[in-house]
Amino acid sequence: MTVQDTVPWPPTVIRVRYAETDAMGVVHHATYPVWFEVARTDLMHHLGLPYRDVEARGYYLMLSGLNVEYRRAARYDDELRIVARLSSVRSRTMTFTYEVLRGDELLATGETRHIATDQTYRPARLPDDVLSLLQAPGRARLPGT
Repeated sequence: MTVQDTVPWPPTVIRVRYAETDAMGVVHHATYPVWFEVARTDLMHHLGLPYRDVEARGYYLMLSGLNVEYRRAARYDDELRIVARLSSVRSRTMTFTYEVLRGDELLATGETRHIATDQTYRPARLPDDVLSLLQAPGRARLPGT
């Protein structure tokens, strides 16, 4: 199932720290996947499904693929918005897409693919209530949340 990209997710706002830059004053390429993780974690909270809750139920969402496309340089002290979207969900896999923006300027795009596993790291089908929440964001909540 594909989740609509038009759902307005609140972006994650990050101010570039000096430690994230290289000797040229440009954000190091390895920083972007870390920002993706921050935005993905924020998105999961927004959906009512924090990673902590997923793990408490006996599942991990392991990274199975990562792609970053760099377009423009981000620099120290830039205020950036990272927009994360859940672009597809299946019983065992999901894909998130990302945009890194400085104002209206697109600096980078990316994608992470994840596979659900049990706590022994074997692929596992996510429970129906979790799938329902991920496939219809904003309309469902896990029991007790």
